[in-house]
Amino acid sequence: MKTSEIRQKFLDYFAGKGHEVVASSSLVPHGDPTLMFTNAGMVPFKHVFLGNESRPYVTATSSQKCVRAGGKHNDLENVGHTARHHTFFEMLGNFSFGDYFKHDAIRYAWEFLTIEMKLDPNLLFVTVFEEDDEAYDIWTKEIGIPVDKIARIGAKDNFWSMGDTGPCGPCSEIFFDHGADVWGGPPGTPEEDGDRFVEIWNLVFMQYNRNEEGELTPLPKPSVDTGMGLERITAVMQGVHNNYDIDLFKNLIAAACRETGIQFGDNAEQDVSLRVLADHLRSVAFLLADGVLPSNEGRGFVLRRILRRACRHGRLLGNEEAFIYKLVDALVTEMGSHFVELREAQANIEQVIRIEEERFIKTLDKGLKLVEQAAAEAGEGGVIPGKTLFTLYDTFGFPTDLTADILKGTNIGLDMDGFEICMQEQRTRARAAWGGSGEASLPKALFELREKHGPTEFLGYTTINAEGVITGLIKDGEAVESLSEGDEAWLICNQTPFYGESGGQVGDTGLITSGDAEFVVSDTKKLLSDLFVHVGKVKRGTLNVQGIANLSVGGERRDAIRRNHTATHLMHSVLRDVLGDHVKQAGSLVNPERLRFDFNHFQPVTKEELQKIEAAVNAAVWANDPVDTKLMTQDEAVASGAMALFGEKYGDEVRVVSAGFSTELCGGTHVSRTGDIGPFRITAETGIAAGVRRIEAVTGPAAYQSFIADIDTLNETAGSLKVRPFEAADAVSNLQSKLKETEKELTSLRAKQSTGLLDDLIKNAIDVNGVKLLTAEVSGVKDMRDFMDKAKGKMKSGVLVFGMKSGPKVQLVAGVTSDLVGKYNAGNIVREVAIICGGKGGGKPDMAMAGGTEPDKLKVALDSVAALIQG
Repeated sequence: MKTSEIRQKFLDYFAGKGHEVVASSSLVPHGDPTLMFTNAGMVPFKHVFLGNESRPYVTATSSQKCVRAGGKHNDLENVGHTARHHTFFEMLGNFSFGDYFKHDAIRYAWEFLTIEMKLDPNLLFVTVFEEDDEAYDIWTKEIGIPVDKIARIGAKDNFWSMGDTGPCGPCSEIFFDHGADVWGGPPGTPEEDGDRFVEIWNLVFMQYNRNEEGELTPLPKPSVDTGMGLERITAVMQGVHNNYDIDLFKNLIAAACRETGIQFGDNAEQDVSLRVLADHLRSVAFLLADGVLPSNEGRGFVLRRILRRACRHGRLLGNEEAFIYKLVDALVTEMGSHFVELREAQANIEQVIRIEEERFIKTLDKGLKLVEQAAAEAGEGGVIPGKTLFTLYDTFGFPTDLTADILKGTNIGLDMDGFEICMQEQRTRARAAWGGSGEASLPKALFELREKHGPTEFLGYTTINAEGVITGLIKDGEAVESLSEGDEAWLICNQTPFYGESGGQVGDTGLITSGDAEFVVSDTKKLLSDLFVHVGKVKRGTLNVQGIANLSVGGERRDAIRRNHTATHLMHSVLRDVLGDHVKQAGSLVNPERLRFDFNHFQPVTKEELQKIEAAVNAAVWANDPVDTKLMTQDEAVASGAMALFGEKYGDEVRVVSAGFSTELCGGTHVSRTGDIGPFRITAETGIAAGVRRIEAVTGPAAYQSFIADIDTLNETAGSLKVRPFEAADAVSNLQSKLKETEKELTSLRAKQSTGLLDDLIKNAIDVNGVKLLTAEVSGVKDMRDFMDKAKGKMKSGVLVFGMKSGPKVQLVAGVTSDLVGKYNAGNIVREVAIICGGKGGGKPDMAMAGGTEPDKLKVALDSVAALIQG
């Protein structure tokens, strides 16, 4: 049975049991900033389990794509070396949100495995939480599991919790016995770490809520969350012990073999690299399909690290050129029919991978040079500092194992302890960056308000003024009953016209009054998916919970935001027309000042293309078409041709915004007619990552002011040049030509001056034991290496050392002509000279450079060279 058939059989089974088949959500957990990636099947349902979100169904099933390659859940280093570690995997799951519980969850799992999949019951082993008598009795008395096939396990392995507080409950795990010929014992025995018994399914029974004191109280609606790794159950069904031997991976590995010319099975180390390529290909491709792009921070950094690790293994297999992008087609063949986003984004995925590969190949070559330089500075018997290793790794993506490989056979060590300290500092910074924006940092009072009063009703699509009831006030993280003048706090109402920041659109500002009190709103946030929080300060008076509030959004600011948001939709559509259907949003910002739109494209947008885009958007503005909004199901919206934007989290009912030729799913605020946007002007186009471009633009009064500013600049420039405005461009061009000619003349003069300086210096060379020695302090030399090359050429035979002061530092260069290289070593000479100047350095026998921090000792250092030559 193929992997794809097992996936479908699982979904069909639970659909037949009345479960809603839910498509896999994005690997980017929108609405849950506490996670870097979706790392478990229950992540898309987290808010449902917490009671913050409702769905039109009470049971569900899915095959959720997951990534574990960063943060707490990081399997990266084990990939390829073990039978079951992956960075990307699929989690099959069935869920109950207050519907069925332990009896049905256990019965469904047993029925699916033993009847649908026809597994031998004698090869299955079960564990339950040691205190869960109910689950134990269901397994033994109702299912009929023999007592020697079930074990009671402690909380470490068989009690699950969502966090330190909140929903939690016991687990029941199902293991498959691979047979006595594989070493290992059942769970709970000393041999449990062996590979004989492999966990294939975990049933989590969420039946308690844990408070801050650790006390457990029963949940009013116990729920079920299960997870079965698709790769693991496929290995069982296909009779193999290693996940990499299932059909899906065998086909991906075969594609990698074709591209590398390596035969799988001939060499254990090469087999590891081929498995890494197959695994990492899946992570990289699916992350790119979900809008993650390579970068130097956050999710993009993890993506880049995975891809560069794959590149490194490609290099170990002998590949010097980019090739991983060629494997994408094989992946699409295997998984594209179920994950259509993979097929739709194939061209984009291939392009980004190719660009990143080519970039890293150049980085790899540069890294090799840096390793050589670091080795020269360390010297024979020395150690490359941990900070240098970390710079190579973090800045250039240069793995430490590669650095170690290069230095094999030398007597140079690596400061791995120092490297680990730098890595730990980075992890600490990363955790701080992520933890500060997640739900874990939100005050408990906010959760209590949401549970007590429910979500906020948003009225801002039709009005910017409304009346509401103050349902909560939070000051310094604590719920309070009132606020006084000067208090900075969060204010929550039952309904509001204020838009909460989401989908790239910034939050509204304005004024809330209650009686004589005034609360100035500086920002509005949408938290816990549907709770609108007004952030601000009491300007005067006293505000009380349950007080009647009048809420007024700043009208001019809202209008500016609406203009920019609708213009973003128009520009997105035009970009696809002008540049191609591969254009896909990769991020956006809509504020009162401007709009910013990031999108996939593999080269700079030309001047002509930008003019077409700007003209097309302005034409849509002049058409003055109405902007219509409709509510429909997500399937209906997609069927109608509406585009879903990256970064948005959509519910079952979505809002579709149509503006002229643009139709998109969007929860933001918009103008009534396209003509309300006013003039549209692109102000910048730049590249921000491999295969990602950014366009910034302004609308309305801001666009008009930008035109006026440019006209004023043009007039001022023309006045300075004493020409008419339309002649200014030619005048500037003429000036540039003259400047280039002047620069050429200056370069020629400097070259002549340098030659003259060398002639004068060489006259001062002295004879030391029959060898010409030239040492000198120089100044104004632009390139010390080039200067040394020319000096060696003029001197023909000899040893030369030059030094140049530069502020608090000194630069040194030593050279030995070819006829004397066997006798003298420039690297050794410059190292000794640098020590006197408080520095270090090294290099090749014929030329070497160094630096120092004590320029006042330069003369002494240069004078010491004669003794080195004599010695």
